[in-house]
Amino acid sequence: MEITEVRIFLRDNTGKPEDKLKAFATVTFDNSFVVRGLRVVSGDRGLFVAMPSRKLPDGTRRDVAHPINSEMRQNLEKKIIEAYNEKLKEGPSPKDKSAAEGV
Repeated sequence: MEITEVRIFLRDNTGKPEDKLKAFATVTFDNSFVVRGLRVVSGDRGLFVAMPSRKLPDGTRRDVAHPINSEMRQNLEKKIIEAYNEKLKEGPSPKDKSAAEGV
């Protein structure tokens, strides 16, 4: 399965540099399947990618979609973080805020 597109939507953390959520990501696989709601998060050991999830009645979260092997997870995280770093160089676009809110 090939990752054919990664779109990054930066969060506006102005005035909140401690906010760990840095961006949302949308990934297209094989030009035919899209997964939305991935999150770029700043953790204790640097950036990582959190899979799309939903909140359960008990307050915990459960992944909606996730890689089933470490090779795919590493490849996905690498591509998303590379796209995030590129997007940081470009700066946010006006679409980032509205697109991220629709995730």
